[in-house]
Amino acid sequence: MSGVPGGRPRRWPWLVPAALYAAAIFALSSESHPLPALTARVNDKLLHLAEYGGFAAVLTWGLAALGVGPAAWRWAVVIAAAYGLTDELHQSFVPLRSCELGDWLADAGGALAGALLAAAFLRLLRSRSTIAD
Repeated sequence: MSGVPGGRPRRWPWLVPAALYAAAIFALSSESHPLPALTARVNDKLLHLAEYGGFAAVLTWGLAALGVGPAAWRWAVVIAAAYGLTDELHQSFVPLRSCELGDWLADAGGALAGALLAAAFLRLLRSRSTIAD
């Protein structure tokens, strides 16, 4: 049962995790001092790398499910890096937060790494399903 006239399956729900991830980033960025126990122990740039690596990974997965094809990881990097830029600008309006080029570069680097890892994982899954069929 597809739920769509013509029998095509709905693919947009695969983007829901990416939307929820983006909402979580926004919520944390709206706080003056988010996750103090973590930020006191882990380097700021590593947190940005991990945060946007995860975001780009779920974006890659969602875009691949939409049928974007091999370019899914590229679009995920562009979207995640653009979101990182808007997030940095947003932080400039939050008390005790700032907009930093270094943070955005860490966001973009994390997005690239996360998208590439997700694309490699998806390729591996596809190759295994082809072998199993």
